[in-house]
Amino acid sequence: MILEHALLPVDPARAEEFEAAFAEALPIITAMPGVGRVTLSRGVESPGTYLLLVGWETVEHHTEGFRGSAGYARWRELLHRFYDPFPVVEHFTPVLTAEPGAASGPRGESGV
Repeated sequence: MILEHALLPVDPARAEEFEAAFAEALPIITAMPGVGRVTLSRGVESPGTYLLLVGWETVEHHTEGFRGSAGYARWRELLHRFYDPFPVVEHFTPVLTAEPGAASGPRGESGV
């Protein structure tokens, strides 16, 4: 599992408009092959910053599959107008995972 991370700078005065556009765009990305969980969160201390986290099976599912799809043009049309500056998108692989009451080990494996 690959985790895409993007901090999305959005003018707080346009937050409601952005969130509505994101809700419209969400089915585009969730329909893509290789996508897992998609989470959009708004900053508490920085309400003009959103955190987008997307789980992908591989980096290529994002960079080639999604970005090369017809749906990406619509995604771009709906969302890219809100970003100033344009966000940096990075990909991560799990190293450690923990949940309250459960032990875990490297790469998210259960530490039983």
